[in-house]
Amino acid sequence: MAKKATSKSKKPASKPRAAAVAKRSSDSGGRGSTDMGDAFVKLLQSPLVAELVAVAATAALASLAEQGFSNRSGGGGTTGKRAGRAVKAAGAAAAAAVGRRLSSEIEEIRKAAKESKRGGAAKA
Repeated sequence: MAKKATSKSKKPASKPRAAAVAKRSSDSGGRGSTDMGDAFVKLLQSPLVAELVAVAATAALASLAEQGFSNRSGGGGTTGKRAGRAVKAAGAAAAAAVGRRLSSEIEEIRKAAKESKRGGAAKA
């Protein structure tokens, strides 16, 4: 009789990973990252981003106040869990507020685009 094969798990040899190499375009002259950095700084300095940060901070603060978050250490060992839940809720409130604000901004842009198309068609 043939012996039953034992099922010893052997890991297959791991595939060698290719090293990640950053490729530079020869025609950019090394300015690509500088231009990208400048664009990012300009984005951060835009009024819309400043307003979104303010909206997020306000919503997070309101959520923390609603949760009754305080530094008092009453309630035994559950204070850390309560604080964690409050911070999580504050983050969710901030994200929701930013989402609502971005939605309203996009809707205003769409309305303005429709108005400009109507105005352009009437003039032609």
